[in-house]
Amino acid sequence: MTKSAARARLFEIIRDRSFGYGEITLASGRKSNFYFNLKPTMCHPEGAALLAELTYDALRDDTLDYVGGLEMGAVPLAGALAQLSWLKNHPIAAFFVRKKPKEHGARLAVEGLAKGETLEGKRIVIVEDVTTTGGSAVKALEAVREAGGEVVLVFTMVDRDEGAAETFAKAGVAFRSLYKAGEFLKG
Repeated sequence: MTKSAARARLFEIIRDRSFGYGEITLASGRKSNFYFNLKPTMCHPEGAALLAELTYDALRDDTLDYVGGLEMGAVPLAGALAQLSWLKNHPIAAFFVRKKPKEHGARLAVEGLAKGETLEGKRIVIVEDVTTTGGSAVKALEAVREAGGEVVLVFTMVDRDEGAAETFAKAGVAFRSLYKAGEFLKG
């Protein structure tokens, strides 16, 4: 499948499984009359494969060591991308950042790293399913920076175009997306 055919097919899956109209309160606290819930797409066999493939294609020239982000949205994306990167002989390891460190066990904020493994000095992309203002991804970005990692990019599947680009520009991090919300609002 060509990249444009894959992008068109993924658009259909997101539109059918993950996009809708109706009043909703977003993670940012804002109200909206449309929403994206990408979990049904990320958990769909073809949707997961296409998300990983298109994200891998978008990131493969960025010389990355790790991909990760804030739970829950980043977890399936980072895992699928790590697996695909291994199959393509260009491994990018995955991790995720807890919204709140566990109150038992190792009490880690960053999960998925083996004992002795760190993000120190590593090039990292933060991934997110849907981005509105960027607040959720900033939490992951801050945790990675605290761990000594270098966030080189925030990459989202759908940018709602409601301030995230400005948020990441202020944070000094590049921001890109697979889709813009406006693409789904046209039809």
